[in-house]
Amino acid sequence: MNDRTPEPRGVDPWADLRDLTIARVGLGRCGDAIPARDVLAFQLAHAQARNAVGATLDAATLGLDNVVEVHSRATDRATFLQRPDLGRQLAEKDAPRLPPGAYDVVFVLADGLSATAVTRQAPGVLAACLKALPGWSVAPVVVAHQARVALGDEIGERLAARFVVIMIGERPGLSVADSLSLYITANPRPGRADSERNCISNIQPRGGLSPESAADKLAWLLREAVRIGGTGVNLKDDPSAALPSA
Repeated sequence: MNDRTPEPRGVDPWADLRDLTIARVGLGRCGDAIPARDVLAFQLAHAQARNAVGATLDAATLGLDNVVEVHSRATDRATFLQRPDLGRQLAEKDAPRLPPGAYDVVFVLADGLSATAVTRQAPGVLAACLKALPGWSVAPVVVAHQARVALGDEIGERLAARFVVIMIGERPGLSVADSLSLYITANPRPGRADSERNCISNIQPRGGLSPESAADKLAWLLREAVRIGGTGVNLKDDPSAALPSA
């Protein structure tokens, strides 16, 4: 939390640093304890993080048309948290909802560990990504419940998409509870390793990436993935390489 009223610089020597970060630095003390305002801010952040982990994703609140909703094999939130393996597998009943097509990319909006992040950030990020990819064939948007990153691999394979981009809520911390990540995987299929993906993280409005910046980075990575023939450790995040030489 960075909502404290700035104190005069002569009174608080940490004020300049605190203006630059949402991290908790130089909290000070009141007697032998932390000041009450900082204790309350910490308790609020902890409650927001817990709420984000337990929140459910309501596709209707995303304001998107023609989405396909699917579920993992984790039947409820408690099972999802206790059995990560089930969150990586598509529920059998939902497989027929994903017929193959001639798609360059499919976007999957997945609750992950913060449905709050998806609700707040994903619609704007998705709109920016679609704008940044003119000419690409895009599959119907998939909204995935109780989903881990690897669930996108099976979704992408069933749709026969060349790439899958899963937008997923990051694990909430005590500074940000609604941060979104994008994971990009080429030629998706079950069994893909994390080393075969690229990640764009910390998409959120309080010091993180903006939707437009995330979309520009995604578009560059996808174009480079086409050029080199895959994603993962061989695809280096170096946007300056895409700029014309002087």
